[in-house]
Amino acid sequence: MQFKKTLLVASLALLSTESFAAAFQLAEQNVSGLGRAYAGEAAVADDASVVARNPALMSQFDKAQLSIAAMYVKPDVSLEGESTSNGLDADVLDDSSIAPNAVIPAGYFTMPLNDQVSLGFGVFSNFGLSTEFADDYAAGQIAGETEIVTINSNVSVAYQLDESWTVALGVNYIYADAKVKRTAGTNPYFPASLEATHLEGDDTGFGWNLGVAYSLDENNRLGFHYRSETDLTFDGEYRNSLPAAIGGLEGRELPGSLELTLPAIAEFSGSHQLNKEYGLHYSVLWTGWSSFDKLEAYVEGFEQPVFAKQEDFSDSIRVAIGGDYQLNEQWKLRAGLAFDESPVSQQHLSISIPDTDRFWFSFGAEWQLDEASSVDLGASIIRGKKQSFVETDESGQQWGFESEGNAYLFGAQYNYSF
Repeated sequence: MQFKKTLLVASLALLSTESFAAAFQLAEQNVSGLGRAYAGEAAVADDASVVARNPALMSQFDKAQLSIAAMYVKPDVSLEGESTSNGLDADVLDDSSIAPNAVIPAGYFTMPLNDQVSLGFGVFSNFGLSTEFADDYAAGQIAGETEIVTINSNVSVAYQLDESWTVALGVNYIYADAKVKRTAGTNPYFPASLEATHLEGDDTGFGWNLGVAYSLDENNRLGFHYRSETDLTFDGEYRNSLPAAIGGLEGRELPGSLELTLPAIAEFSGSHQLNKEYGLHYSVLWTGWSSFDKLEAYVEGFEQPVFAKQEDFSDSIRVAIGGDYQLNEQWKLRAGLAFDESPVSQQHLSISIPDTDRFWFSFGAEWQLDEASSVDLGASIIRGKKQSFVETDESGQQWGFESEGNAYLFGAQYNYSF
């Protein structure tokens, strides 16, 4: 029975929805960079958050540094129905908010061990997403709830080779937790809100990162940072509420798993202090999304994958340019622009991946409280272009959508040196 197969495997299509960098990548590792649209992150040595974007910059600090940040994300991700193949009015697909608000925290500590060696610790996230649809949403087989949370604990060591060159190496321990839920949606057999599939699981993995910083002189610096892929297998529990008469589990749980690879990331940046007041910064960030080519999900009792979907993501580029202005001894102002390229092709768009190219418009400020402490404030307005596409579920029903993904980001960060 085709419909039974649909309900059994639809929700195992884990990943991805609307985060606010490409696909389910997060750019928000600090607030000092937020005000510049994260331009120059591999070359600017603002504070201890360099652990996340280039730990080679730890050599720029002659004191221990502590940075604690929180960023508030207010998404504006909407869907408008354009067509259906089952006679329903397309308006039943309209949803003005499929992504909940979220807070992204981060914390960092760095300290020089001697004149050449520095040590740093960081806890932050490079990937995450969340979308929620109503239980009785008409296209429930391809909607429901999708969530992934990752936490990266990073330890890095930097070594200053000479006055110009510094290199750094880090080890990353990544914890990831995922949840996928799908409902029956509109169909001739069951209530739309019937839980068709529910999968929750977690995993941990290791990765590494490498940083290089080159100072042309005291006012000009270049930086490069590479973060490796991380392989994860989400092990957890799978269930559905389908009746046993058609092979359903009636709420009974079985072990299930799904494999995915978090992609590699590389960034090149430049930072130039033009004079006492003005600084110019830029970045090109590459994400190796081509490693995310397919998804395969397994459930106990099935010899073959119960779900196999070709994703065929492409590598993507993010470019950013920004600047800062030293207004006075207490205040530094920041602004920046960025373009974030989507790795998702037109033929693979879906309401579980309503991804699009995005433009960032950012501004922020640093407030120097005293010689030892400062506060960073930042905000970004993110605008994505509209996308129209048709998605077909396993029952053969076709759903046409227009999606639009915008967001507002606000952040605050405290820094202390001692």
